[in-house]
Amino acid sequence: MSKKTQSGVPKPRRSGYRRVFTSLLPIALLMCLLMFVLITAARNVTYTATGPSLALLDVDKSQLEHAEGEAECLLLYEDDAAGIMGYQEMSAVLEQMKVRFDALECAQAPEELGAYRYLVLSITHYQHLGELLGEVKSWVKAGGNLMILYPPENNGSFESLYGILGIRDWGGSAVYVDRIQFADDFLLGGDMRTYPIIDAYESSMGASLENDCEVFAQSVAEHPVPIIWRRSVGEGSVVVDNLGFLAKGYRGLHASAYSLLGDTCIYPVINAAAFYIDDFPSPVPSGTAEYILRDYNLSIKDFYTSKWWTDTYNLAQKYGIRYTGMVIEQYSDQVSGVFERNTDQERYLYFGNMLLDAGGEIGLHGYNHMPLVLENFDYKDLFDSYKQWSGEQEMVEALTELNGFCAELYPDRPFQVYVPPSNIISEEGIAVLTEHFPDIKAIASVYLPGNLAYEQEYQVEDNGIISTPRVIAGYALDDYMRLVALSELNFHLVSSHFQHPDDVLDVDRGAELGWARLFENLADYVDWLYTSVPQIRSMTGSEIAAAVQRYDYIEMTRTDTEQGLALDLTNFHDEAWFLLRLNDAQQIAEVSGGEITQLNDTLYLICASAERVEIRFA
Repeated sequence: MSKKTQSGVPKPRRSGYRRVFTSLLPIALLMCLLMFVLITAARNVTYTATGPSLALLDVDKSQLEHAEGEAECLLLYEDDAAGIMGYQEMSAVLEQMKVRFDALECAQAPEELGAYRYLVLSITHYQHLGELLGEVKSWVKAGGNLMILYPPENNGSFESLYGILGIRDWGGSAVYVDRIQFADDFLLGGDMRTYPIIDAYESSMGASLENDCEVFAQSVAEHPVPIIWRRSVGEGSVVVDNLGFLAKGYRGLHASAYSLLGDTCIYPVINAAAFYIDDFPSPVPSGTAEYILRDYNLSIKDFYTSKWWTDTYNLAQKYGIRYTGMVIEQYSDQVSGVFERNTDQERYLYFGNMLLDAGGEIGLHGYNHMPLVLENFDYKDLFDSYKQWSGEQEMVEALTELNGFCAELYPDRPFQVYVPPSNIISEEGIAVLTEHFPDIKAIASVYLPGNLAYEQEYQVEDNGIISTPRVIAGYALDDYMRLVALSELNFHLVSSHFQHPDDVLDVDRGAELGWARLFENLADYVDWLYTSVPQIRSMTGSEIAAAVQRYDYIEMTRTDTEQGLALDLTNFHDEAWFLLRLNDAQQIAEVSGGEITQLNDTLYLICASAERVEIRFA
């Protein structure tokens, strides 16, 4: 123990401090050396400008052709809460699968269904269908294909369909489902794990089924509940989607359920995996952070360089990821005045040039992190540190400075992608981008709704901007994100993820777990993705925008032939991608007008290279 002074305070032991200083000296020298190497490298790391793997199209969407054809699907919905939700979600699914359909409220249902090949019912109370119920049964047996979109109220009218739906018995009470598992070869990546249901409730029919029903999804329980099943009935088929969740994050599950109808289903997809790094490059916070200091005994700056970027970069090298880095020039709250150039550029050069040299892309995030909104915008007390811009001209001046800053650092590179800070942007902000910055072709906000977030679909907007929403985010990657990622992989054949370097500093984003655990989560997701679909294309932000153009523009007319099926494509440019599901054990003998890759026992990926694609079955 140390000796004490009269005041009781221990005397410092000078020799101990000397030993501590001596032991820390090599570390300090090493840090100085690393900083010298970084600054030197920043000035010497260069990149070679290369063209994108897929170029953006210069096409006016208003001038596109529209393929002629009759509706093949009828979506009948009830005018109640569940029926309307089902109508909204299934309409989006069918539109994006490029299925021609009519949508009618069930009171307007036709007396006969002969004009349609498919029928989707978004109905809670089946007594509203009246005499059409008898027509439905006859129509299915004669070759129609019926989908029940969500569990209805159990009554005599619905019970009259048990015979074709394959329901042996259902007590009538809804059951609680909190985890589901998928059959092999139903969903891409679906058989690699079970999936918890967030906010689970009594959502599903506790039905027992006939032996000839094929179950593609069921609950994880001692007595599993069938969640998605298919049954052949006469010349037709039925599919029951018993999940009971009608929200955007589940669209891919409903689309996959729809694809089980009939002998075959084919629909266009995007086929792209994009990874964004927001606030990168950007000014690096000074000082230390609790959990970085705990695990690595490094400052934030040194951690970013020696650990975070090393791991993130190596992950990209392993899987062929091509990051899109979204630049922030500075972190002030300035929204007026003269927007000064950031002269502290070494880390921008180092990180940005490495990213570009690895095949990545630089996009624009903001002069600072103030969203492009005017004074009439209400943050609703959710973002206390954010300010509104006083006018559109100030937005223009700030973005002009950011664009010049990036052009100075990364010459001969176009900056074509914009990500709104905190995914917030106003109509006025979008107008600033479209009217003053023609090089910006895409806005990458978010796919799922959220507080004040600019929610998007994968499409080209009427103003010409390509919407390329990011689907999941961060390193925590909770159960809901995993399920949404599975859904989108099987809907649009898309993975779109974004991260921030400062995620590792924020307790709400998992910082307490430590970087090793957070990085393990991300690496596990990336491995799941590229194991599930090795054929998915790794793309930058502008490349996925180009892929979205081709996906959004394409229209198709399907014809069943004696040998198989044919697709006639409208607005075809140079390529188009499709998922094909075979439901009745057919085999592919030959494809003309494109190339085909088998993904699992029932799913195929087709890349069309001509306006007509013909698929012949064995």
